[in-house]
Amino acid sequence: MHQIIQRLNEWYSHALQSGGYPLVAFMMAVESSIFPLPSEIVIPPAAHLAYTHQIGLSLWGIVLAGTIGSWIGATAMYWASRIAGRPLLLRYGKYVFISAEKIEGAERWAAHYGAMGIFISRLLPVVRHLIGIPAGIVRMNYLKFSVFTLLGSAIWCSVLCWLGIKAGQDESLMKGEYHRITLWLAGAMLVLGGLYYFFVHRHMKRKPDA
Repeated sequence: MHQIIQRLNEWYSHALQSGGYPLVAFMMAVESSIFPLPSEIVIPPAAHLAYTHQIGLSLWGIVLAGTIGSWIGATAMYWASRIAGRPLLLRYGKYVFISAEKIEGAERWAAHYGAMGIFISRLLPVVRHLIGIPAGIVRMNYLKFSVFTLLGSAIWCSVLCWLGIKAGQDESLMKGEYHRITLWLAGAMLVLGGLYYFFVHRHMKRKPDA
């Protein structure tokens, strides 16, 4: 698996010369769908090459392209789940890399965190590409789903851009081996999101009852 990711990273770095923003958006759309493509090998290399003027892209353009691509991939998952429904996904999802365990895990996540879970999930490597499934199954408001997806994806892509700039000179990191760093950052964001939810959002929700 490591060799596959390394070869993909090498191809991607060369393809960025001609592919530009559409390639970044496409790769992030794939990352946000059913395929296990790490976003850490999409945004940081592009940010590093742009920052060192090796490709004619801007950092803000990369963030925007990555955000739109993530939304497209998540939207595809949302509507596929909404149209197909839970029974069909549980029965045939395994043929397209969506196991029943993944579906049930994503459903538990969505049930526990609600709408805010969409935003938080875009900052977490484990559930970010699956959250569209339970959102589609329960027919969450598509506008709300899109807004939270875009906001979370924009923050995540910005963080990855920053990593690409700061760690771009480290060869081992640019080969996709800095997944642990992003996990630490995602953990910090999850803690902040959790504090907001439990100490602000829930309090405001209960206030009218008082």
